[in-house]
Amino acid sequence: MQTHMLLPLIAGAAAAVTAGYNTMAPRSQLYGRTFIGEEPGSRRLALTFDDGPNDPHTLRLLDVLARHNVRATFFMLGSFVDKRPDIARAVASAGHAIGNHTATHPNLIFRHARDVRHEIEQCERALDQAGAPHARLFRPPHGGRTPAVLRTVRSLGFEPVMWSVSGWDWNPYTPERIAQTVHKQLRGGDVILLHDGSHQRMGMDRSASVRATDLILQRYLGEGYVFVTIPQMIRAPQTN
Repeated sequence: MQTHMLLPLIAGAAAAVTAGYNTMAPRSQLYGRTFIGEEPGSRRLALTFDDGPNDPHTLRLLDVLARHNVRATFFMLGSFVDKRPDIARAVASAGHAIGNHTATHPNLIFRHARDVRHEIEQCERALDQAGAPHARLFRPPHGGRTPAVLRTVRSLGFEPVMWSVSGWDWNPYTPERIAQTVHKQLRGGDVILLHDGSHQRMGMDRSASVRATDLILQRYLGEGYVFVTIPQMIRAPQTN
């Protein structure tokens, strides 16, 4: 095949790769605005935890956060809230923010708008029935979103929230490695992604994430950072 015939194919393939990357890249704003934190250099950080509530690790995490007098944001799965509404209520009662992470954790880039709406509404129903006050915040599972997904999210009155730092704690990492992974990415003003559960099943071992949270809080509180919830960060952004 001649070079002039290859170029359009190469360009098309590159465009497809770029498009696919931006559906999942947490910092990307190509397909619509999402909240990823404050300007680098801010002395505020927001801890966020996905895929709970999870027995017993969400409750153990609450103990760590209480010991440091820190409030975080939990993006919960409706199917797990249905199983353990008491844990969802405990998170809210401790002063933490709760957001919507769908009912069953599908990758929304492959779903029709009506399915996206159903997943979000079912999670809202579960939180309402649990008696767990929650914010109008939404985090797409796997970070997957398209313009259509974000339009649906906003049409339901939700603010889409991604992250700027990840501990990659779904991997079998030690607490020290999770904390170090966070440290390598942190610039200030970050939204930090960790997990208190797993979409695969209730009861997934997240003890390493709980211990890593303790290490992260010890380090950055000691360095003068302030931890806030996502609603606090959105409502009153810090100016440098």
